[in-house]
Amino acid sequence: MEASCSLRSSKFISPPIRPPHHPLSIASTISISVIRDPNFGSSLRLVRRKNRFSIRVSSSDTLVAGSREVVSKKEEDLGDLKSWMHKNGLPPCKVILKEKPSHNEKHRPIHYVAASEDLQAGDAAFSVPNSLVVTLERVLGNETIAELLTTNKLSELACLALYLMYEKKQGKKSFWLPYIRELDRQRGRGQLAVESPLLWSETELAYLTGSPTKAEILERAEGIKREYNELDTVWFMAGSLFQKVSLARRFALVPLGPPLLAYSSKCKAMLAAVDDAVQLVVDRPYKAGESIVVWCGPQPNSKLLINYGFVDEDNPYDRLVVEAALNTEDPQYQDKRMVAQRNGKLSVQVFHVHAGREKEAISDMLPYLRLGYVSDTSEMQSVISSLGPICPVSPCMERAVLDQLADYFKARLAGYPATLSEDEAMLTDYNLHPKKRVATQLVRMEKKMLNACLQVTADMIMLLPDVTVSPCPAPYAPLLN
Repeated sequence: MEASCSLRSSKFISPPIRPPHHPLSIASTISISVIRDPNFGSSLRLVRRKNRFSIRVSSSDTLVAGSREVVSKKEEDLGDLKSWMHKNGLPPCKVILKEKPSHNEKHRPIHYVAASEDLQAGDAAFSVPNSLVVTLERVLGNETIAELLTTNKLSELACLALYLMYEKKQGKKSFWLPYIRELDRQRGRGQLAVESPLLWSETELAYLTGSPTKAEILERAEGIKREYNELDTVWFMAGSLFQKVSLARRFALVPLGPPLLAYSSKCKAMLAAVDDAVQLVVDRPYKAGESIVVWCGPQPNSKLLINYGFVDEDNPYDRLVVEAALNTEDPQYQDKRMVAQRNGKLSVQVFHVHAGREKEAISDMLPYLRLGYVSDTSEMQSVISSLGPICPVSPCMERAVLDQLADYFKARLAGYPATLSEDEAMLTDYNLHPKKRVATQLVRMEKKMLNACLQVTADMIMLLPDVTVSPCPAPYAPLLN
């Protein structure tokens, strides 16, 4: 029995664009909020980091004695962030700051934004005037900081981080000191009170063994270190030069924004630039005292963990990545590469496996993999000359393709030190370490998707006209990573 495959029927999925590495060269948590503005476009990226490399910025008001935080009376006398904001132009709002206990008894509780009264969908929770928002224009308008920066060397977020370093060094002279203290208080923790794994120890990173997220974390950390090291080689420029720089105006530090706001993958509320302020309009009703959430963007759980220290088990954007590549040693590699490109694919193609849509993802991979298995020259010429790129597929070739996929998913599952059932049992332990819990949640969801892919592949094998057929030899089979 003959089957056919059409590359054109597969939706094109481009390789993921890696986000730029953003060091936060200040000994505190930085939450960079991208605000929606009709004049600036609708780009959204929420990023939170903490520098793990040492630039020391002196501040005598918050100390760490041994490993326990000590808060001086001077800091207490300054009042909380919200009081400072009201004193400096924040209009009456419908939120309060509440405390959430830290998992580490040596650290102070974290703050979070909660409703001060019952709210309905469409209510404006707060409106922060631009005078209380840290923007890149403000940074580049400061000549002392501008002399240290170069847009060719440092990212926008690094510029904002450097600005806060400068302001922190000013101590009580800095207008932003109450906000900087609030960021210090968060200590790189999201609303689950868990730090980004960029700040975890090697022992803690071992919780992610088997997950591709671990390698991504290490790569991101190296990128942060490289950009941090650029601080020793930045060009010195006059402040007037930076006035000529074209600014993207995408990034802003918004008091009352993240990390004080919680995140949700399904929430539609987001910070928006309205006139001369940054406003939050809620998308759901809240009872007084409830934590307010905002949308964190269409990010998979791996990115949520790296950027914000949490995962969302109901995340509709969660996905795995499968990278397939045509074999460069194949004598027909160039022809196959041409056919792939003609139909919107690349010689190294990234496929996304979305949670709950594993069958769709496998169906998208098969035509590409079948192309890699074509070995007969005449069949390859037929594919090249056909109006619709059709690959003749025999049952033995289809079995070989499906076997390769099944072996790939089995190998990925074998890379984890624990099984899915062991993860689920572990998560029932109320005393499980918070970092281990969030890491286990992530790998558990990854394993669920991999198991679903393996089941889809097994079902396809059972649908072959003869399940006993031996797979065709494939000396130049595509590579799966």
